[in-house]
Amino acid sequence: MTIDIFAADEQHDVPVTLVTWVDLARHALEDEGVRGPAEVSLLFNDEATMGALNQQFMGKSGPTDVLSFPIDFEDEPGGRNPDAGTTGPGEAPEPEIPQLIGDVVICPSVAARNAREHECSTEDEIALLVVHGVLHLLGWDHEVDEEAEQMEARERELLSRHYRRGQ
Repeated sequence: MTIDIFAADEQHDVPVTLVTWVDLARHALEDEGVRGPAEVSLLFNDEATMGALNQQFMGKSGPTDVLSFPIDFEDEPGGRNPDAGTTGPGEAPEPEIPQLIGDVVICPSVAARNAREHECSTEDEIALLVVHGVLHLLGWDHEVDEEAEQMEARERELLSRHYRRGQ
């Protein structure tokens, strides 16, 4: 059982090493209790694309650093489903269908600006955004101060465990 992370670099402003961010996302998901089969998309986009997504989904103008799009799924119905098309007992089990967790979209050029403000490397900022985005996929939030403190503490914990600064 694996966690598949599908990554794409769809921008040319800031170089990103996809394998680094895929590994970090996978470790964060595993530490949060996700067990395969599961799928997540990790996308790196330019400011124009990020601005359009931010407007469309958040109602805010301009690009942002990270957006998370969890996929809400319904639990499968329990018991026998007569419309499932099976022949009944003794049939070979169906292969497991991966849990689609969602998409994390990051804008590296916004991350680079944030890094200058936070006096850290662009890679450190992207690492934070990867973990932040993954936590949002799993239901973490920071709208209330107490939740924000808990989320920030978890981000620090995951980064200290799975990311070496300035990679």
